[in-house]
Formats: sequence, C-alpha cells, structure tokens
Amino acid sequence: MEKCSALSIPPTQIYIGVSIHLQELYLLEYGTVRRMFSISTSKKEPSCIEDSLGTPWGLHKISAKVGDGAPMGMVFRGREPTGKCFHEYDEKTNQQNLITTRILRLSGLERGLNSGGNCDSWRRYIYIHGTNHEEKIGSPASSGCVQLSNVDVMTLFEMVTEGTLVLIEKEPISVI
Repeated sequence: MEKCSALSIPPTQIYIGVSIHLQELYLLEYGTVRRMFSISTSKKEPSCIEDSLGTPWGLHKISAKVGDGAPMGMVFRGREPTGKCFHEYDEKTNQQNLITTRILRLSGLERGLNSGGNCDSWRRYIYIHGTNHEEKIGSPASSGCVQLSNVDVMTLFEMVTEGTLVLIEKEPISVI
C-alpha cells in the first residue's frame, strides 16, 4: 500500500479499503480483494474536522473491536450493549441512526489529517458498525461513521483484528 510506505508504517497482510465515492468497503489480502461490502458513509461532505459529521479520509487502524458474541441487532451506547436489539425499541428511537451488532473503532494514523488536534478520528468516535437503517446501505446516510448491514458487519468483524489497517478515500480507492 503506497500510503504505508509514505508514512513508514508496515502494511498488514489483511487490510480494508473504503471508497466514500462508491459507497463500498473492500477487504483485501496482499492487495487482492477477498470481499466487497456495500456501505453508507456520512450524509455530509467528507471531513476530518471535529463536529463536522463528515467521514474522515486517510489511513486508519482498527484500535478496538467491540461486541463479540452480542446478538445481531444489539444496540450499543458508549460502546456498551444496551441489552436490547433495535427491533425491541419504539418507533421514535428507531428513527435515530443506532449503532448495532458490532463496532470496529478507528484511530487515524496521519498526524494533522485524522490524528491529533481537532481532526482526531479516535476522539471523534469514528467506527465501522451495523445500523438499524439497512435500507439506506449503498447511499450516504451516517453521521461520519462507516455503516454496514448487520450481517456484513458480523462477517467483517470475524475477518479482521485490532491493528488491521483501514484506508478511507474520497474517490474510487487506489488499493485495488
């Protein structure tokens, strides 16, 4: 991965490429696409700035995996399971964009772009996660995170580890 060389970061065997433009996430192994998932990124323009609600770009890593063993559709608040799946909540609650099933928390690796100061993806709580609005997958719909269907986020969760690199690009991705 070119970005790793530029930042002197050793590439991981398995890594993720996210195209905001195409609304697609690719799981790659040694540069070969192993899986492709439809996603939803932010309704707003891509942005690395705090409180922008835009999806940040650049090189990230998975810093934490949350939700292993939780049932599909489990709602998380503050990265803790609520004990209820989204279908158990009332209509008003389900109008919100809930964080469901699994969370892959991202940390930016590019100082001044997505790490540190007012552009820190970790402090912005940028995740790859499931959603209660699966019908919106494939179109921009989030508040900055990368959303997948609940089945897809469970699958992806099992295929990656903490430390897996994630390259988010505004244009069609260059990692494939």
